Amino acid sequence: MRGAASWAYIDETMPSPATGEQFVSEAIMPKPGSFDAMAMARGEAGVPGEFTWRGTRYIVARVTAAWKSSTADRGEMYLRRHWYAVETLGGERMTIYCERQAHNTKRPAKRWWLYSWAPPNSA
Repeated sequence: MRGAASWAYIDETMPSPATGEQFVSEAIMPKPGSFDAMAMARGEAGVPGEFTWRGTRYIVARVTAAWKSSTADRGEMYLRRHWYAVETLGGERMTIYCERQAHNTKRPAKRWWLYSWAPPNSA
């Protein structure tokens, strides 16, 4: 289900959506139990194998890229987000990310976000 990915650190600036992708910035709801357990055992965010966005279920077919973003705070570097470029079984291309700490403590479940989306065959 998941492809190999190399890691690289980038700055806090959000990347531009990939070619052909539209900026979205909306929360997604991962299916419980669908996370990559091996990645989680390494202390990384486990990409959800399935998630719901705008009432539609998506199944991740493969991860095409992965990277992390971090910021400096009082002289220390802090990992803020795990980013993933994914393709779904339906052919959509999406960039999703996981926030290491939820911004809204009243809604901590909103940690996974859809950053950008492209319909099938839009490359």
